[in-house]
Amino acid sequence: MNKLNLLYWIVTGLLALLMTLSSVPNVLSSPESVEFFRHLGYPAYLVPFLGVAKLLGVLAILVPGFPRLREWAYAGFAFDLTGALYSFISVGDPPGMWFPLLIGLALIAASHYLNRRRTEAAAPALSVA
Repeated sequence: MNKLNLLYWIVTGLLALLMTLSSVPNVLSSPESVEFFRHLGYPAYLVPFLGVAKLLGVLAILVPGFPRLREWAYAGFAFDLTGALYSFISVGDPPGMWFPLLIGLALIAASHYLNRRRTEAAAPALSVA
């Protein structure tokens, strides 16, 4: 495995772990998750929906052969974390609460960038005739 692939799988594995760990309490509608969503001003019925969406996004970035679906998953993760960051700021949560979101956004950007590099490196060079 070359260096680019190794780096991609490390970063993508960390992203998948972060999103999976954040989705499990949501899927289970744990009281802490529901209370946290209410603190941000969102209804409780949104909690399991977002949890399932995150799990499906994790599958989309880990399963090979679906490049367009992977792109949508990256976009969905970016929307999720950007929306959460905006919500934290809107309700006046301190910057310390933003740190995991910023890490998640950095992992999304790095994984997406490395995925694009891997795809470009694997594509056969087009010859000009």
